[in-house]
Amino acid sequence: MFVAWRELWFARGRFVLVAAVVALITVLVGFLSGLAGGLAAQNVSAILHLAADRVVVQQPSDGEASFSTSEISDATIDRWRHAEGVESVTPIGIAPSRAGRDDAEDSTGVTVFSALSTTEVASPFRDVRPLGDAEIALSAGAASSLHAAVGDTVTVAGLELTVAQVGPDIWYSHTPVVVVPPGAWADLSAGTGRTGEPTALAVVGDPDWNGLSTATGTSARTPLMSLRALDSFTSEIGSLGLMIVLLFAISALVVGAFFTVWTMQRAADTAVLRALGATTGSLVRGALGQAAIVLAVGVGIGLCVVVVVGGLLERALPFAVTPLTTIAPAAVLGILGLAGATLALRPITTTDPLTALGSNR
Repeated sequence: MFVAWRELWFARGRFVLVAAVVALITVLVGFLSGLAGGLAAQNVSAILHLAADRVVVQQPSDGEASFSTSEISDATIDRWRHAEGVESVTPIGIAPSRAGRDDAEDSTGVTVFSALSTTEVASPFRDVRPLGDAEIALSAGAASSLHAAVGDTVTVAGLELTVAQVGPDIWYSHTPVVVVPPGAWADLSAGTGRTGEPTALAVVGDPDWNGLSTATGTSARTPLMSLRALDSFTSEIGSLGLMIVLLFAISALVVGAFFTVWTMQRAADTAVLRALGATTGSLVRGALGQAAIVLAVGVGIGLCVVVVVGGLLERALPFAVTPLTTIAPAAVLGILGLAGATLALRPITTTDPLTALGSNR
């Protein structure tokens, strides 16, 4: 590593350049990951908050199950509720709507959730208390958009409801969530052209999931896997995920290309070291050590920028600063960069020491 450290110092310009490129790629990947995480949270967090082992939606005869078209009949609910191994079944109503306040002209789009059961609770607000017939629970996002607090009156699809609780900041299909009691859901569902039947079932237990799903014409998936039933989730996350993967590949190519050129340029020096008795292992460790230092500096700077700037963006954009959107992409970039640098080591491992003595001239 002595020679490697000396090379880092005397050729610091080119190493600083590649470290800067790695830092920029880390910033791009971090921002895309944070944006993907923020958009995903605003799309699916309400489903992930459901207290259920499986989320059951109607399975059409052709095509994929979808929350937007799913309606569960009473017969299907009874079949699930009385199946062996099922502990509880809570019908969940989900419908888009608009909410506003009488003393304000502004209104906002919301998604209405309702646990259509008097004995079981499977709301996106896991700690929500039972609501009265004229009460509503708002997510933090809905309360902020409506400038509403506990005790205020909110109008949803023509129904005046009193705010009984402000819950966590959860979203569904990029709209804030509100929770209404079953009676209000019936009126709201009729006003939106729906039949009043629940959209999905939140099921707790351990029955024969596949057999029950086939028998009832439904699809039972874990909350995470049920996100595929959200129409916009796959396309939205797939597009951002593809860009992140491409940036990962670019990072590996950039680092690998840089060290390939660098290794070829110092082939004669490597041959001299081999002639003086340096082992292949020591030369490989030196080259990988250089790559690790450059990657650590570049990724570290980029990660700091993402955390600092991302923390500011969280207040204005759907941006998530979590270990999954910061540390995980940075670690992947570091691993891929080292993989790219490893592929550039062939000139070192195949250098003939006699080259240093002029045998090729």
